[in-house]
Amino acid sequence: MKKWKSSCAEGINGSGKLLMVAEWNFLSAATDLADERPTPPFFYVEPSATAISQLSWHCPRLTTSKHTKAHCRNDTSFKMSHPAAETSSFITDFLRQAGGVAIIDGGLATELERHGADLNDPLWSAKCLLTSPHLVRAVHLDYLEAGADIIITASYQATIQGFETKGFSRGDSEALLRKSVEIACEARDIYHGRCREGSPDESNDGRVLKHRPILVAASVGSYGAYLADGSEYSGNYGDVITLETLKDFHRRRVQILAESGADLIAFETVPNRVEAQAYAELLEEEDIKIPAWFSFNSKDGINVVSGDSLLECASIVQSCKNAVAVGINCTPPRFIHGLILSIKKATTKPILIYPNSGESYDGDRKEWVQNTGISDKDFVSYVNKWCEIGAVLVGGCCRTTPRTIRAIYETLSNRSASLSSQ
Repeated sequence: MKKWKSSCAEGINGSGKLLMVAEWNFLSAATDLADERPTPPFFYVEPSATAISQLSWHCPRLTTSKHTKAHCRNDTSFKMSHPAAETSSFITDFLRQAGGVAIIDGGLATELERHGADLNDPLWSAKCLLTSPHLVRAVHLDYLEAGADIIITASYQATIQGFETKGFSRGDSEALLRKSVEIACEARDIYHGRCREGSPDESNDGRVLKHRPILVAASVGSYGAYLADGSEYSGNYGDVITLETLKDFHRRRVQILAESGADLIAFETVPNRVEAQAYAELLEEEDIKIPAWFSFNSKDGINVVSGDSLLECASIVQSCKNAVAVGINCTPPRFIHGLILSIKKATTKPILIYPNSGESYDGDRKEWVQNTGISDKDFVSYVNKWCEIGAVLVGGCCRTTPRTIRAIYETLSNRSASLSSQ
């Protein structure tokens, strides 16, 4: 057995194989943890905070308790603790391993419908957690095989209140939220298995089979998404909806998702300042242990959709210790350049962007207006420019597809090759 000179901890799994958890300079050895499925008895280690943060994507079964005790177990749930001091290094290290820019997946609902799902329901894509979880898993895999480094769970429109309206109990509603994360984690495990079986030179029927860090982001949609009345695109909730109302609405949902095994929380399509403030205060009040990103939407390229100042919204995120990135989603690509420049005035945090296809949405008919968007070729033509001015997490939102993400992957691969040759 090789002698380890860095601080490390070891344990024996049920089959008697030695498992190692080491510091960053020996982190490659931790890959064994991701490849194995340890059985009880659990092993317990005392890794440093840095090791904990950086092992999150190497061992999807790694779980923390009280920041220091860790155990791997053979089930579908896990919790990774990210102490406040480590949140920035968490995303920085991930980006470094991704080559400087990481790829977020694309639209979920469009792809679910392409696979045959009927989403004509107030739950929208979350309906598939009930009716066809296998389709959700298939879409996650499609995006991973297109080159995505981050997959977002099907929980955008999944709320405890929404499920209860459908007749589910509180316990069943919470279980469905956990299920959204479990499905994404299962897809990641399946993908890594395919990577071990596939060819490293990408000659895999056009699939990207590259073993790499992959994050699962637990999606939290806005209060307007729950209402399913289009107010997520206006941010107008009326005077009766206050900061406290929004915190009470989201509180248990955020708790459940934070404890379900996701690597981070994605607060998506945030339409106004008050909801951003509610999220930031919830992370603090509930002592949420995993990082979060905040992404706003805009319809004029200047403010968020409610008319609130984007600078003020980004400033809220800047002061949130759990926030590891801030940016824009579900916004036409033509607005992104200016929005990135605006965000940079208010924050030093990494910037993420995942626009929609540019198509217009008819809120009354609840459908996208055909032939109002841009092609994948035009979409990715923006990518290098976005990265040049500061975007480091790039993907797609509504109406983008695995083809879009594959085009982004190829564009960024070409960009990396060009930079390396300079």
